[in-house]
Amino acid sequence: MYEVTVEQSFAAAHALRNYKGACENLHGHNFKVHVTIEGDTLDKAGMLVDFLDVKALMQEVMQRLDHQNLNDVAPFNEEKNPSAECIAEYLYAHVSAGLKDVPVPVRVREVKVWETDIQSATYRP
Repeated sequence: MYEVTVEQSFAAAHALRNYKGACENLHGHNFKVHVTIEGDTLDKAGMLVDFLDVKALMQEVMQRLDHQNLNDVAPFNEEKNPSAECIAEYLYAHVSAGLKDVPVPVRVREVKVWETDIQSATYRP
């Protein structure tokens, strides 16, 4: 089993719904995101997946979130709360969909979203 992890970041604001405390108010984070890809075989170049391809997939979806109020961005505007857990699941779905055309079979193992240096949430299917 091989694993590749890529880290990216974005800045955004959110207000948690159905929450009692300071985080129900609009506030911001510099989110850090780790996406880990796994697979059993390497391609002809001896790579599981190109770091740059994973980075590009992450940037494509994260640019929709960067410098936004997440409560105004679908699906966080109505369907999902913009919690770190739901953000991780959202990123998982979009990065997974973008990995369909890579040379060897791979899957997203996990997505970890850090709200602060000491707090993170992880989504694994």
